[in-house]
Amino acid sequence: AVRSRRGPSNPFGRPLWLTQPARAPATPARPEIPMTFNRDSIIAIVLLLACGGLLVASFDIREPDYGQLSPAAWPRAVLGATALLSLIYLVQSLRAGPSQVATEGPRGLAGFAAHWRNVLWVFALFLAYLLAMPWIGMLLGGIAFAFLLLTALGGLRLAPRHAAIALVAVGGVWALFTFGLEVILPRGELTGF
Repeated sequence: AVRSRRGPSNPFGRPLWLTQPARAPATPARPEIPMTFNRDSIIAIVLLLACGGLLVASFDIREPDYGQLSPAAWPRAVLGATALLSLIYLVQSLRAGPSQVATEGPRGLAGFAAHWRNVLWVFALFLAYLLAMPWIGMLLGGIAFAFLLLTALGGLRLAPRHAAIALVAVGGVWALFTFGLEVILPRGELTGF
């Protein structure tokens, strides 16, 4: 049998490279990203639909004859940012996989309060903020609300940091609206500011 210089031959004398089917070049396999629908996906879709509906409704805001900035500019900016964050939330929730079924914890009122402790803190402190605002005003009430909420959710050991965040955030927003935008914010009967 005559051997080809290109490699081994088959019994019929033809080189194997002529008789074997050509192989497709190997392509690197792309990792598949699982996309699963879960509870977070539903929330993200509801948020996107709400943003879309509110954005459409923002076109019904009346345009005044004065001023340079449209009254619909800020709502549209906030809705755009919220829609972008909701879209990121949707993608992350689809990549996360199926929702885990929660295991049952303690039953009864004590179990309910333990499970929803943070949510209950938020609602209780916000109610206290709203009830106290007519007497202490937006500035002191907002600082107290932010500090107490951060401390209730984050623990007492970070209380100095919570106080600094509350003072800077609420004080900054109050100063921006009061002095920069000249908006009259709720004043307290006891404090006068």
